[in-house]
Amino acid sequence: MSVLLPTRLPFSQGETVSSDTFNRLIRVLELNLGGVNFSISPHFNATEISELQFATGAIIFNTTNSIHQAFDGVQFRDLYDHQTYPTGIGVLATVGAVTVTTS
Repeated sequence: MSVLLPTRLPFSQGETVSSDTFNRLIRVLELNLGGVNFSISPHFNATEISELQFATGAIIFNTTNSIHQAFDGVQFRDLYDHQTYPTGIGVLATVGAVTVTTS
């Protein structure tokens, strides 16, 4: 899970913001967004899921069940039907009789 960095930015007074405050805010945003990888969902096993707290709408990859899940505020729900894909290659063929002779 990503967490935003804490800041001590001053509160704006009035309708304008100083260039110093604006630049510091931009730097904080750069640091926070640079630490988030949107292409990979966080991975948790069943034990970790039962021990941690998640925000409603959190999307994770459950390594115990090998499936992406979303937290609805009460429980995690699978985002798709689990598929088992075959691994390796298997071939079964018949061509007639084969004789192997070794010497």
